Amino acid sequence: MSRYILIRRLWAPAFLLLVGVMALLAQANILGWSQSWPLFLILAGVLMLAERAVLAAEGYPQNPGAANSGSTHPAAGSGGPQPGQNPGSAIVPSEPRDFGDHGSGAQS
Repeated sequence: MSRYILIRRLWAPAFLLLVGVMALLAQANILGWSQSWPLFLILAGVLMLAERAVLAAEGYPQNPGAANSGSTHPAAGSGGPQPGQNPGSAIVPSEPRDFGDHGSGAQS
């Protein structure tokens, strides 16, 4: 079984365990429910970090949903530029253009 799946399966038991510990602490008047909410955020953060660490260690992509074949994004699932294509950006055009005078009467 993948370690990632194991961590995903530990979310609910971890939160149930934390609720039980918080109930015991509230019963003993050590820590009230109103002061314990940061512990839930800390537990969620620790579990998220563990998931990311396992994904990085197993060599999975950072965003597993990005390689969806049904995506409309042009780079999704392509793994980079295809042979014979020159990708561009909004700042740099993909192919050099000639901006010479084409008889439009514009100033240079």
